[in-house]
Amino acid sequence: MLLKSMCVSGPVEEENPEFWRAQGAKALQAALNRKLNTNVAKNIMLFLGDGMGITTITAARILKGQMHNQSGEETVMTMDTFPHAGLLKTYSVDFQIPDSSSTATAYLCGVKTNLNTVGVNAAARNGICKTQKGNEVSSILKWAKDAGKSVGIVTTTRVQHATPATTYAHSASRKWYSDADMPASAKKEGCTDIASQLLNNTDIDVIIGGGRKYMTPKGTWDPEYPRDLASSGKRQDGRHLISEWQKMKVGKVEREKKLWNNKLTHNIGYIQPQNSLFEPGDLRFDLERDPTMDPSITETTEKAIRILSKNPKGFFLLVEGGRIDQGHHASRASMALHETVAFDNAVAKGLELTNEEETLTLVTADHSHAFTFNGYPFRGQSILGKQRPHRNNILDMLPYTTLMYGNGPGYKVVDNKRPDIRQVDTKSKDYVQLSAVPLDTETHGGEDVAVLARGPMAHLFHGVQEQSYLAHAMAYAGCVGRDLRHCESRPQHTNTKRILITTTDDDRNSVIIPL
Repeated sequence: MLLKSMCVSGPVEEENPEFWRAQGAKALQAALNRKLNTNVAKNIMLFLGDGMGITTITAARILKGQMHNQSGEETVMTMDTFPHAGLLKTYSVDFQIPDSSSTATAYLCGVKTNLNTVGVNAAARNGICKTQKGNEVSSILKWAKDAGKSVGIVTTTRVQHATPATTYAHSASRKWYSDADMPASAKKEGCTDIASQLLNNTDIDVIIGGGRKYMTPKGTWDPEYPRDLASSGKRQDGRHLISEWQKMKVGKVEREKKLWNNKLTHNIGYIQPQNSLFEPGDLRFDLERDPTMDPSITETTEKAIRILSKNPKGFFLLVEGGRIDQGHHASRASMALHETVAFDNAVAKGLELTNEEETLTLVTADHSHAFTFNGYPFRGQSILGKQRPHRNNILDMLPYTTLMYGNGPGYKVVDNKRPDIRQVDTKSKDYVQLSAVPLDTETHGGEDVAVLARGPMAHLFHGVQEQSYLAHAMAYAGCVGRDLRHCESRPQHTNTKRILITTTDDDRNSVIIPL
């Protein structure tokens, strides 16, 4: 009797076929009424969920609904509302399954490349400095800057990490965050670290993320964690890149040198400028951050848009939900999915602050993970929960979680048996999902990822494409880079939606340093 009642767990109206017919007719009419937006994109916003494969999107959708006491399956995320969609092939030139630097080079620079390399073509070899020279490729961020637009980066990782680094750096190794991470041979051959390239390569208007320790000399104590040696400066060349940047931006820094907290309710005060980067390394997971001090990705996205929108020529903004990937690598599904929900909230804020008639907005991922959504859970069951054995379909009669990993640190077999998780809280943010193969860190997956689009020329993002297509389509829509045919035939849309910027003392004190 219990089994029967659990099987019929959907809303009563879903039992009526007219419910589905009406829903289908409404969606069909919306598609028929849709008009193509062929304006020139004044602004381009690229929301990149690192490691946000389609399984992650589906599971996060259910979690988002369940966080609001809903069944979850029928929830509509902000990214779900984008009218145009396609699939991107993610392989790199040398590997079937890619990493975040080779994929970033594809979708930002329009050129596929080798694993672990940043902003260089496939003639460059991983970790070999001499192959880097002459093989550098530039990104759409630079193309937009050269066209007179403002440009910015928001990330939940360190700003020297693979995805943000590809917008401005060229490196034979994604791991050369600071000069301390480089072999002596690479330095001798003239290669420079990623952090130093942040200052020298492209004038970026706003960068928000982490990564203080790669910008300061070895042993420099971190102002937030002075007793933590792992948070102190790493550089061996003695350079203080934050001070150097400040000297380069003297006038601008003097006007905007106050750090803000996420509540924007009090002035934190005049502090060391490196605190414009919120952490020594990556930012805190959304579930672990202090909401009174650590800004959310929604708030950092809003701040970046408000700053960049002041340019009448428009802007390019990359927003990376970078810790989705790191939650998956640790096989902590709860952490990865909550990061995805936070990322979707940032997408909503981006749409709220911009005008769809003039802003091309994309949501995509660089790659997926070895992440599975499996079994036959009942409707409305917690996406982070477990499936109880019933009948004879579980041979060892032990429960298992709906979400699992193909490999990773969650591999556990005791006496040739799976662990009994009946008394384990699998919904905990710290729970490590079981995996089939023991690895110290879970790996990426190789299937296609989705690209979702809305705004000017969003219909270009369709079908199954190489990941490198993304940069070319974005550039065409915004008339930046090599192919300017679109702006030669279409006028740029000028009916800009006004954004209200408050002028209270708290808000004036909330401007982030555009490092």
